[in-house]
Amino acid sequence: MHAIVARRAGGPEVLELDETARPVPGPGQLLIRVAAAGVNFIDTYKRSGVYKVAYPFTPGSEASGTVEEVGDGVTGFAPGDRVATAEGINCYAGYALVDGDKALPVPDGLDNFTAAALPLQGVTAHYLINSTFKVEPDHTVLVHAGAGGVGLLMIQLLKAKGAHVITTVSTDAKEQLARNAGADHVLRYDGFAEHVRDLTSGTGADVVYDGVGKDTFDGSLASLRIRGMLVLFGGASGPVPPFDPQRLNAGGSLYLTRPTMGHYLRDARERRWRSDEVFAAAAAGSLKVRIGARYSLAEAAQAHDDLEQRRTTGKVILVP
Repeated sequence: MHAIVARRAGGPEVLELDETARPVPGPGQLLIRVAAAGVNFIDTYKRSGVYKVAYPFTPGSEASGTVEEVGDGVTGFAPGDRVATAEGINCYAGYALVDGDKALPVPDGLDNFTAAALPLQGVTAHYLINSTFKVEPDHTVLVHAGAGGVGLLMIQLLKAKGAHVITTVSTDAKEQLARNAGADHVLRYDGFAEHVRDLTSGTGADVVYDGVGKDTFDGSLASLRIRGMLVLFGGASGPVPPFDPQRLNAGGSLYLTRPTMGHYLRDARERRWRSDEVFAAAAAGSLKVRIGARYSLAEAAQAHDDLEQRRTTGKVILVP
Protein backbone atom coordinates (compact mmCIF):
# COMPACT_ATOMS: atom_id res chain seq x y z
CA MET A 1 0.00 0.00 0.00
CA HIS A 2 1.05 3.63 -0.35
CA ALA A 3 1.96 5.55 2.80
CA ILE A 4 3.73 8.76 3.75
CA VAL A 5 7.04 8.13 5.54
CA ALA A 6 9.41 10.54 7.29
CA ARG A 7 12.85 9.01 7.89
CA ARG A 8 14.11 11.90 10.00
CA ALA A 9 12.81 15.00 11.73
CA GLY A 10 12.65 18.11 9.61
CA GLY A 11 10.52 20.35 7.44
CA PRO A 12 7.67 19.28 5.16
CA GLU A 13 10.19 18.04 2.61
CA VAL A 14 10.97 14.96 4.77
CA LEU A 15 7.51 13.55 3.97
CA GLU A 16 7.84 11.03 1.15
CA LEU A 17 5.36 8.73 -0.56
CA ASP A 18 6.49 5.13 -0.17
CA GLU A 19 5.24 1.58 -0.65
CA THR A 20 4.83 -0.22 2.67
CA ALA A 21 3.27 -3.42 3.94
CA ARG A 22 -0.43 -3.34 4.73
CA PRO A 23 -0.83 -3.53 8.53
CA VAL A 24 -2.44 -6.52 10.23
CA PRO A 25 -4.89 -5.91 13.08
CA GLY A 26 -3.87 -7.32 16.43
CA PRO A 27 -6.22 -8.23 19.27
CA GLY A 28 -8.59 -5.35 20.00
CA GLN A 29 -7.86 -3.56 16.72
CA LEU A 30 -9.62 -2.73 13.48
CA LEU A 31 -8.02 -2.40 10.07
CA ILE A 32 -9.69 0.36 8.09
CA ARG A 33 -9.39 1.31 4.43
CA VAL A 34 -8.73 5.03 4.72
CA ALA A 35 -11.15 7.28 2.84
CA ALA A 36 -9.56 10.50 4.09
CA ALA A 37 -7.03 11.50 6.72
CA GLY A 38 -7.09 14.72 8.71
CA VAL A 39 -4.03 16.99 8.67
CA ASN A 40 -3.40 18.64 12.02
CA PHE A 41 -0.76 20.73 13.73
CA ILE A 42 0.13 17.81 16.00
CA ASP A 43 1.28 15.99 12.85
CA THR A 44 3.65 18.86 12.07
CA TYR A 45 4.98 18.84 15.65
CA LYS A 46 5.82 15.14 15.33
CA ARG A 47 7.31 15.53 11.85
CA SER A 48 9.53 18.42 12.90
CA GLY A 49 10.79 16.84 16.12
CA VAL A 50 8.94 19.12 18.55
CA TYR A 51 7.23 15.94 19.77
CA LYS A 52 9.57 12.95 19.91
CA VAL A 53 8.68 9.95 17.74
CA ALA A 54 10.61 6.98 16.40
CA TYR A 55 11.73 7.17 12.77
CA PRO A 56 10.86 6.07 10.14
CA PHE A 57 7.50 7.56 10.99
CA THR A 58 4.12 7.70 9.25
CA PRO A 59 2.05 10.65 10.55
CA GLY A 60 -1.66 10.82 11.13
CA SER A 61 -4.01 9.92 13.96
CA GLU A 62 -7.26 11.17 12.40
CA ALA A 63 -9.12 9.42 9.61
CA SER A 64 -12.39 8.09 8.31
CA GLY A 65 -12.83 4.86 6.40
CA THR A 66 -14.39 1.45 6.11
CA VAL A 67 -13.64 -1.52 8.33
CA GLU A 68 -11.71 -4.18 6.38
CA GLU A 69 -10.74 -6.61 9.14
CA VAL A 70 -11.73 -7.05 12.77
CA GLY A 71 -9.15 -8.22 15.29
CA ASP A 72 -9.81 -10.71 18.05
CA GLY A 73 -11.87 -9.39 20.93
CA VAL A 74 -13.44 -6.46 19.10
CA THR A 75 -17.22 -6.23 19.40
CA GLY A 76 -19.69 -3.82 17.85
CA PHE A 77 -17.99 -3.53 14.45
CA ALA A 78 -18.01 -5.65 11.30
CA PRO A 79 -16.37 -5.42 7.87
CA GLY A 80 -18.08 -2.73 5.81
CA ASP A 81 -18.91 -0.46 8.75
CA ARG A 82 -17.97 3.20 8.36
CA VAL A 83 -15.87 4.56 11.20
CA ALA A 84 -13.76 7.59 12.09
CA THR A 85 -11.14 8.23 14.73
CA ALA A 86 -8.87 10.88 16.18
CA GLU A 87 -6.72 8.17 17.79
CA GLY A 88 -5.65 6.01 14.87
CA ILE A 89 -2.19 4.72 14.01
CA ASN A 90 -0.20 5.98 10.99
CA CYS A 91 -3.23 7.28 9.10
CA TYR A 92 -1.39 8.98 6.20
CA ALA A 93 -1.76 5.72 4.28
CA GLY A 94 -4.14 3.58 2.26
CA TYR A 95 -4.90 1.42 5.31
CA ALA A 96 -4.54 2.14 9.01
CA LEU A 97 -5.12 0.52 12.39
CA VAL A 98 -7.35 1.82 15.15
CA ASP A 99 -8.09 0.33 18.53
CA GLY A 100 -11.67 -0.89 18.57
CA ASP A 101 -12.55 1.17 21.64
CA LYS A 102 -11.31 4.33 19.89
CA ALA A 103 -13.29 3.85 16.68
CA LEU A 104 -16.31 6.13 16.25
CA PRO A 105 -19.34 5.00 14.23
CA VAL A 106 -20.11 7.39 11.39
CA PRO A 107 -23.84 8.15 11.24
CA ASP A 108 -25.92 8.03 8.08
CA GLY A 109 -26.02 11.42 6.41
CA LEU A 110 -22.36 12.20 7.11
CA ASP A 111 -20.00 11.78 4.15
CA ASN A 112 -16.52 10.35 4.56
CA PHE A 113 -14.69 13.64 4.03
CA THR A 114 -16.74 15.41 6.70
CA ALA A 115 -16.31 12.42 9.00
CA ALA A 116 -12.52 12.74 8.62
CA ALA A 117 -12.68 16.47 9.40
CA LEU A 118 -14.45 16.15 12.76
CA PRO A 119 -12.86 13.64 15.17
CA LEU A 120 -9.94 15.77 16.31
CA GLN A 121 -11.06 19.36 15.80
CA GLY A 122 -14.74 18.76 16.54
CA VAL A 123 -14.03 16.80 19.70
CA THR A 124 -11.41 19.38 20.69
CA ALA A 125 -13.95 22.18 20.36
CA HIS A 126 -16.45 20.11 22.37
CA TYR A 127 -14.20 19.40 25.34
CA LEU A 128 -12.78 22.92 25.44
CA ILE A 129 -16.16 24.62 25.80
CA ASN A 130 -17.98 21.94 27.78
CA SER A 131 -15.32 20.70 30.16
CA THR A 132 -12.07 22.70 30.24
CA PHE A 133 -14.09 25.87 30.80
CA LYS A 134 -17.83 25.28 30.87
CA VAL A 135 -19.24 28.10 28.79
CA GLU A 136 -22.64 29.41 29.85
CA PRO A 137 -25.05 31.80 28.13
CA ASP A 138 -23.83 35.40 28.20
CA HIS A 139 -20.18 34.50 28.77
CA THR A 140 -17.82 36.59 26.67
CA VAL A 141 -15.34 34.37 24.87
CA LEU A 142 -12.24 35.21 22.81
CA VAL A 143 -11.32 32.56 20.23
CA HIS A 144 -8.07 32.97 18.33
CA ALA A 145 -7.74 31.85 14.70
CA GLY A 146 -11.46 32.01 14.09
CA ALA A 147 -11.18 30.85 10.47
CA GLY A 148 -9.19 27.73 11.34
CA GLY A 149 -10.59 24.25 11.69
CA VAL A 150 -11.17 24.39 15.44
CA GLY A 151 -12.08 28.07 15.36
CA LEU A 152 -14.93 27.79 12.86
CA LEU A 153 -16.45 24.85 14.72
CA MET A 154 -16.01 26.48 18.13
CA ILE A 155 -17.67 29.73 17.08
CA GLN A 156 -20.78 27.83 15.96
CA LEU A 157 -20.92 25.69 19.10
CA LEU A 158 -20.41 28.74 21.32
CA LYS A 159 -23.19 30.68 19.64
CA ALA A 160 -25.49 27.68 20.10
CA LYS A 161 -24.79 28.03 23.83
CA GLY A 162 -25.68 31.73 23.79
CA ALA A 163 -22.15 33.05 24.32
CA HIS A 164 -20.85 36.39 23.08
CA VAL A 165 -17.97 35.52 20.73
CA ILE A 166 -14.98 37.65 19.79
CA THR A 167 -12.39 36.18 17.43
CA THR A 168 -9.14 37.07 15.73
CA VAL A 169 -8.12 36.50 12.10
CA SER A 170 -5.36 37.69 9.78
CA THR A 171 -7.16 38.59 6.52
CA ASP A 172 -10.39 39.98 5.16
CA ALA A 173 -11.31 36.62 3.63
CA LYS A 174 -10.84 34.88 6.96
CA GLU A 175 -12.88 37.60 8.66
CA GLN A 176 -15.81 36.81 6.38
CA LEU A 177 -15.59 33.10 7.22
CA ALA A 178 -15.62 33.87 10.95
CA ARG A 179 -18.60 36.21 10.57
CA ASN A 180 -20.46 33.60 8.55
CA ALA A 181 -19.88 31.15 11.41
CA GLY A 182 -21.60 33.59 13.78
CA ALA A 183 -18.82 35.58 15.48
CA ASP A 184 -20.10 38.79 17.08
CA HIS A 185 -16.82 40.69 16.65
CA VAL A 186 -13.85 39.88 14.41
CA LEU A 187 -10.49 41.48 15.19
CA ARG A 188 -7.02 41.51 13.66
CA TYR A 189 -4.20 40.30 15.89
CA ASP A 190 -2.51 43.67 16.21
CA GLY A 191 -3.71 45.27 19.45
CA PHE A 192 -6.42 42.68 20.01
CA ALA A 193 -6.18 42.84 23.83
CA GLU A 194 -7.03 46.53 23.89
CA HIS A 195 -9.94 45.97 21.51
CA VAL A 196 -11.30 43.19 23.72
CA ARG A 197 -11.17 45.58 26.68
CA ASP A 198 -13.02 48.23 24.67
CA LEU A 199 -15.70 45.74 23.59
CA THR A 200 -16.28 44.64 27.19
CA SER A 201 -16.29 48.12 28.75
CA GLY A 202 -12.94 47.40 30.38
CA THR A 203 -13.96 44.12 32.01
CA GLY A 204 -12.25 41.59 29.72
CA ALA A 205 -13.24 38.16 28.47
CA ASP A 206 -14.37 35.32 30.72
CA VAL A 207 -12.20 32.87 28.81
CA VAL A 208 -9.67 32.95 25.98
CA TYR A 209 -9.15 29.88 23.79
CA ASP A 210 -5.65 30.18 22.35
CA GLY A 211 -4.32 27.66 19.85
CA VAL A 212 -1.78 30.10 18.39
CA GLY A 213 0.63 30.12 21.32
CA LYS A 214 3.80 32.24 21.40
CA ASP A 215 2.56 35.19 19.33
CA THR A 216 -0.73 35.66 21.19
CA PHE A 217 0.01 34.47 24.72
CA ASP A 218 0.77 37.84 26.32
CA GLY A 219 -2.21 39.51 24.69
CA SER A 220 -4.45 36.61 25.70
CA LEU A 221 -3.56 37.12 29.37
CA ALA A 222 -4.16 40.86 28.97
CA SER A 223 -7.63 40.19 27.50
CA LEU A 224 -9.02 38.39 30.57
CA ARG A 225 -11.32 39.64 33.28
CA ILE A 226 -10.43 39.16 36.93
CA ARG A 227 -10.40 35.39 37.64
CA GLY A 228 -10.67 34.68 33.92
CA MET A 229 -9.14 31.59 32.31
CA LEU A 230 -6.64 31.26 29.49
CA VAL A 231 -7.01 27.89 27.76
CA LEU A 232 -3.80 27.34 25.82
CA PHE A 233 -4.53 24.35 23.59
CA GLY A 234 -1.94 24.70 20.83
CA GLY A 235 1.15 26.45 19.55
CA ALA A 236 0.69 27.20 15.86
CA SER A 237 3.15 30.12 16.15
CA GLY A 238 5.55 28.21 18.38
CA PRO A 239 5.74 27.13 22.02
CA VAL A 240 5.20 29.68 24.78
CA PRO A 241 8.47 30.47 26.61
CA PRO A 242 8.66 29.85 30.37
CA PHE A 243 6.95 32.60 32.32
CA ASP A 244 6.64 33.80 35.91
CA PRO A 245 3.38 32.53 37.46
CA GLN A 246 3.20 35.76 39.48
CA ARG A 247 1.88 37.26 36.26
CA LEU A 248 -1.37 35.39 36.92
CA ASN A 249 -1.62 37.15 40.28
CA ALA A 250 -0.87 40.57 38.84
CA GLY A 251 -3.31 40.03 35.97
CA GLY A 252 -6.24 39.47 38.32
CA SER A 253 -5.88 36.01 39.91
CA LEU A 254 -6.05 34.46 36.48
CA TYR A 255 -6.22 30.77 35.60
CA LEU A 256 -4.02 29.10 32.99
CA THR A 257 -4.47 25.56 31.68
CA ARG A 258 -2.82 23.54 28.91
CA PRO A 259 -5.26 20.73 28.05
CA THR A 260 -4.77 17.83 25.69
CA MET A 261 -7.49 15.73 24.12
CA GLY A 262 -6.42 12.41 25.61
CA HIS A 263 -7.24 13.61 29.11
CA TYR A 264 -10.79 14.40 27.99
CA LEU A 265 -11.40 11.00 26.40
CA ARG A 266 -10.88 8.94 29.54
CA ASP A 267 -13.37 6.18 28.77
CA ALA A 268 -15.85 4.95 26.18
CA ARG A 269 -18.74 6.95 27.68
CA GLU A 270 -16.86 10.24 27.45
CA ARG A 271 -15.56 9.47 23.96
CA ARG A 272 -19.02 8.66 22.61
CA TRP A 273 -20.67 11.62 24.36
CA ARG A 274 -18.39 14.06 22.62
CA SER A 275 -18.25 12.40 19.20
CA ASP A 276 -21.97 11.59 19.07
CA GLU A 277 -22.96 15.21 19.79
CA VAL A 278 -20.56 16.64 17.22
CA PHE A 279 -21.35 14.07 14.52
CA ALA A 280 -25.10 14.45 15.07
CA ALA A 281 -24.92 18.25 14.75
CA ALA A 282 -22.94 17.95 11.51
CA ALA A 283 -25.28 15.29 10.09
CA ALA A 284 -28.28 17.48 10.93
CA GLY A 285 -26.68 20.52 9.30
CA SER A 286 -26.66 22.70 12.42
CA LEU A 287 -22.86 22.47 12.55
CA LYS A 288 -21.26 23.47 9.25
CA VAL A 289 -17.90 21.83 8.53
CA ARG A 290 -15.61 23.68 6.14
CA ILE A 291 -13.06 21.56 4.31
CA GLY A 292 -10.76 24.31 3.16
CA ALA A 293 -8.19 22.20 1.34
CA ARG A 294 -8.00 18.66 0.00
CA TYR A 295 -4.77 17.05 -1.16
CA SER A 296 -3.76 13.68 -2.55
CA LEU A 297 -1.60 11.51 -0.31
CA ALA A 298 1.43 12.34 -2.47
CA GLU A 299 0.90 16.04 -1.68
CA ALA A 300 1.32 15.62 2.10
CA ALA A 301 4.41 17.84 2.18
CA GLN A 302 2.51 20.66 0.47
CA ALA A 303 -0.40 20.18 2.88
CA HIS A 304 1.95 20.56 5.87
CA ASP A 305 3.61 23.63 4.39
CA ASP A 306 0.30 25.31 3.64
CA LEU A 307 -1.00 24.55 7.14
CA GLU A 308 2.12 25.86 8.87
CA GLN A 309 2.21 29.01 6.72
CA ARG A 310 -1.45 29.75 7.56
CA ARG A 311 -2.55 29.52 3.93
CA THR A 312 -5.49 27.27 4.79
CA THR A 313 -8.87 27.78 6.37
CA GLY A 314 -11.15 25.22 7.94
CA LYS A 315 -10.05 21.59 7.74
CA VAL A 316 -7.21 20.14 5.68
CA ILE A 317 -7.52 16.53 4.55
CA LEU A 318 -5.52 14.00 2.56
CA VAL A 319 -7.22 11.55 0.20
CA PRO A 320 -5.34 8.31 -0.53
